Parts: sequence; structure tokens; C-alpha cells
Amino acid sequence: MVRFVFLGLLIPFLGTALGSGCVFLMNGSLGDSLRRWLLGFAAGVMVAASVWSLLIPGMELSSAMGRLAFVPALTGFLLGIAFLFLLDRIVPHLHAASEKPEGIKARISRTMMLVFAVTLHNIPEGMAVGVVLGAMVSGISDLSVADGLALSIGIAIQNFPEGAIISMPLRGEGNSRAKSFCFGVLSGIVEPVAGAVTILLIGAVQSVLPYLLAFAAGAMIYVVVEELIPEATSDEKTDVCTIGFAVGFALMMVLDVALG
Repeated sequence: MVRFVFLGLLIPFLGTALGSGCVFLMNGSLGDSLRRWLLGFAAGVMVAASVWSLLIPGMELSSAMGRLAFVPALTGFLLGIAFLFLLDRIVPHLHAASEKPEGIKARISRTMMLVFAVTLHNIPEGMAVGVVLGAMVSGISDLSVADGLALSIGIAIQNFPEGAIISMPLRGEGNSRAKSFCFGVLSGIVEPVAGAVTILLIGAVQSVLPYLLAFAAGAMIYVVVEELIPEATSDEKTDVCTIGFAVGFALMMVLDVALG
């Protein structure tokens, strides 16, 4: 079981690393249409995972509360939104399609700000995997090994384009391929760390599981609405993003149902 948990935490990180490796295979930066499609795809995976893998299981765990079964899910969801909102206002970061840094003012290189931008939304992804794996290990829910595997694979697939989205622009900024790859990989390290912390938290206080499931969902939805969709639809070119979103959502839905 410990080996599977370790593998479940590692799979999403490997997705980021493999995506970052695109910098060795591709010349120049990502095309505008491809970048929009990848952002839409990532958004679709995150929304589907939030619903099928997090919110619905969270409400099922609270079914004994009857008509108030939504309370833990609602509370956790809003706290997840608030958590990412706070981090977004505090951590200095810069999105690839923007020239204006966000967060508190700090003397940090543009490269590191780009890395921090991706690292921010890797935190809820790591928590999402960790909370499902933690629920499986604790045995306090019906979530199974297949559920944990489905979410890990789904997040890993979504992390592949994210790795490319961070490493390719860094290469375009004039960094070497090796440095761009390393920074891309570095942005994904927070995922297994956040996942491990979440598992430990569930082990200590099992009653928080429904709240943590919804918390991770809220944090991911915040990233989708505040960052991914706006970046992919900054002008009238929205069709590519929409197609990417549909593919990502459908893929994650199929994975969750087929493997769950």
C-alpha cells in the first residue's frame, strides 16, 4: 500500500517532468493556438476532476447529514477558493502571457516569477491527489485504488502540457534548454509535497476528509477561472480553447468512471 501511495504521488510529477522535456524536442516557443488548446485541456481536466473525484465523493461521505450533506462540501469549496485567492495576492508571480507581475512586489527574476505562477496551481493538484490517496489508505470512504490511480493519471496527463507551457516560454526568454527543463521540473515538485502533507493531515484528523476533498476542488476551480481560461481566451480566439476544454473534461470523466 505504501508503495502504491508513493507511486500515486509520483505519477503527476512525472507528467510535469515529461512535459518539460519538450524543450529538448521542439524549437522556439509554443504556437499561440497550441498554447490555447493546452490551457483549455488543462482546465477541462481540472474541472472534471473537481466534480467526479472530489466534490461528489465529499458529499457522499456526508450523506448521514441528510439534507445538510452539502455543508462540508460547500465549506471546503469556499475555503479552497479563499486559500488560492490569498496565495495569488501574496506570492510574487508572472503568467507567461502577461507582462505585469502579480502578488507582493519583490526583486525576483522574471524566470522565477514564471515558475512561481505554475507552482501556485500545482499546489491544489497535489492536494487533490493526496486527499484521494489518503481517503483510500484510511479506509474511511469508498474511494478505491482505482479511484486514486484514475486521478493520478488524469492529473499527470494534464501536467504534461503544463510542463511544456512553463519550459518552452523559459527557453524563449533566452535560457538554455537544460535550465528551462530544470525550472519546469522544479515547478512540479510542490505536487508530491502537497499530496504527502494532505495524506498526513487525513491520518491525524480523519473527520476533515469531506472538507479536504472540497477544499482541493475549490482551489482547482479558482485556478481554472482566474488563470487558465482568461489566458486562453484573451481575445476573440476562443474556439481552440473550447475544444481543448471539451477534450480534457471528457478524458478525465472517462478515466474516473472507467477506472473508478
